[in-house]
Amino acid sequence: MIHSIINNYSQFFSLSSFEGIFTASGISTILLLVLLEGLLSADNALVLAMMVKHLPEKQQKKALMYGIWGAYIFRFLVIGIGTYLIKFTWIKAIGALYLLYMAYKGLFGGSEEEEPDISKVVKKGLWATVASVELMDIVFSIDSVTAALAVSDKMWVLFLGAIFGILMMRGVAQIFVVLIEKVPELEKTAYILIALIGLKLGVTLVGIEVPDLLFFSVLIIVFLGTFVVSKFNKKEKVQPHN
Repeated sequence: MIHSIINNYSQFFSLSSFEGIFTASGISTILLLVLLEGLLSADNALVLAMMVKHLPEKQQKKALMYGIWGAYIFRFLVIGIGTYLIKFTWIKAIGALYLLYMAYKGLFGGSEEEEPDISKVVKKGLWATVASVELMDIVFSIDSVTAALAVSDKMWVLFLGAIFGILMMRGVAQIFVVLIEKVPELEKTAYILIALIGLKLGVTLVGIEVPDLLFFSVLIIVFLGTFVVSKFNKKEKVQPHN
């Protein structure tokens, strides 16, 4: 098994593995992963910023930079292992159930979320803070990594999706926060997308493969439909009730 996983990493250094990037499916997958990372992790980026706030300004930038590199290394390791394990039926079943559970919790579990306790980080030095940031990033990334592995098995597509997603999450998190404030329905949409990804992974267990064109078309319709629903909801609120 270890030998197979090591061989799996060779795809990162194979020219043939780049082919899937420049296809419609590859580009759509990367954009989907970036979108999910942004919607699911916008608040998380702000939490990470708060975790380094006690450090001097130069060390804050260093801690966040080291955190990003650590996030890339973690994604590299997880993608290499995950794309191998996801081939097993029981792993697919666990992944599909986890995504559906996550979607159910996000859609029907209420809006109360336990805030991460960052009070213990305040007195830590640079490297202890970096370690805390890395640990928090791993916790935050479980959902998005699971969703990514359910969407594609192409390693460079997944890795590029992770790279751009992390950059978006760390660099323009505030944009996603503002967007969600203006269109609050997007929070629910993120979990609807997760549910659809979970269903796509689940139906493969019974031999049904959903065509990429159909799958991404449904995702686009759901995402764009959110703005229509949001506009309708806003009109309903401003219209006086008789």
